[in-house]
Amino acid sequence: MAMNIGGNDVANAMGTSVGSKALTFKQAVIVAAIFEFAGSVLVGSHVTNTIRKGIVNPLHFASSPEILLLGMLAALFSAALFLQLATALGLPVSTTHSIVGAVIGFSLIAKGFSSVDWTKFIQIFLSWIISPLAGASIAFLTFTLVRIKILDKVHPEKEAKKYAPFLIFLVFAILFLSFVYKGLKNLHLDLPFSTALGYSVIAAAILAVISSFFFRRMRANGRNQADFVENIFKYLQIVTACYVAFAHGANDVANAIGPLAAIISILSTHSVVMKVSVPFWILAFGGAGIVIGLILFGMNVIKTVGEKITEITPSRGFSAEFGAATTVLVFSRLGLPISTTHTLVGAVIGVGLARGIGSLNMLVIRDIVASWFITLPATAVLSMGIFEILRVLF
Repeated sequence: MAMNIGGNDVANAMGTSVGSKALTFKQAVIVAAIFEFAGSVLVGSHVTNTIRKGIVNPLHFASSPEILLLGMLAALFSAALFLQLATALGLPVSTTHSIVGAVIGFSLIAKGFSSVDWTKFIQIFLSWIISPLAGASIAFLTFTLVRIKILDKVHPEKEAKKYAPFLIFLVFAILFLSFVYKGLKNLHLDLPFSTALGYSVIAAAILAVISSFFFRRMRANGRNQADFVENIFKYLQIVTACYVAFAHGANDVANAIGPLAAIISILSTHSVVMKVSVPFWILAFGGAGIVIGLILFGMNVIKTVGEKITEITPSRGFSAEFGAATTVLVFSRLGLPISTTHTLVGAVIGVGLARGIGSLNMLVIRDIVASWFITLPATAVLSMGIFEILRVLF
């Protein structure tokens, strides 16, 4: 499961960077490996809900913990199998929705319709719509502003030097805020939002001032102005890609290790608890799986996100990554369950729309959206079948 999360979701962070040629695939794998593993191990949740996203109440299984154990095993099997197929086909799907669908599947078989929190399910269903629309909207506005203020000007090099520090301020303010405000769980930084925002603004402002001196001294050196401007955006894009990789490792490693932690807890205590402690070795196990998966399987989905939806340049890639990162931060802080995958794909589509609908490959988009709607029912049915097989065997 962790390997397939790495193979499928690495495109969230690195797809646009590879597509725009800001990074080679090898460089993207190295960078993603470092930041995905760091996010998984350093910031990954040490306490996880017994059942991912609270879609099912663990107390339904209090009298039969062995059923929950087999159900979690079935959920891991089915979600991993579905993700393996999607990755092989180059389709970016939600790993969170995969595990949620799998959990719903075995719960329906084991405990019936009432065991599922259908309010949570409706929230997840709505996230299919909210995630890509929000990502697309912010990316559309970002790239439109970049195009109007920089790319379409008579002297884009001069305008890029003027506006780049402001963009750096925005990017790093969002990045720092996401880390400081309820982000670095393991450091126990219990800062109020206003304090976290203040620190983030100050740190981002310092970096923006430093960057302004750096950009003023940059010269095109024989390159045309368009190439010079894209070179500036290349660095901004890589920074946002690193952030998305770090945040993804921190958030989505739980999709693999959460069920495993629940299984180990049941084997140790012979009971079902609402929350389960996650030992460090499980975090490292999940982080290593993500890294191995992105190395072995990552190229297929990276090609889809970075090359097949629309043509990506560093300025477009930056706009997409910025749109996705901002959306994930805002909605996560609001407590709304959204998909990083859906958000990033929506952001890439938003950038394409800013250039005109003709720049989008609608056939690829159709296949991607269809795979999103298939995810939950497919993993649920798989989980039902595997759960019944495990129950017969054990």
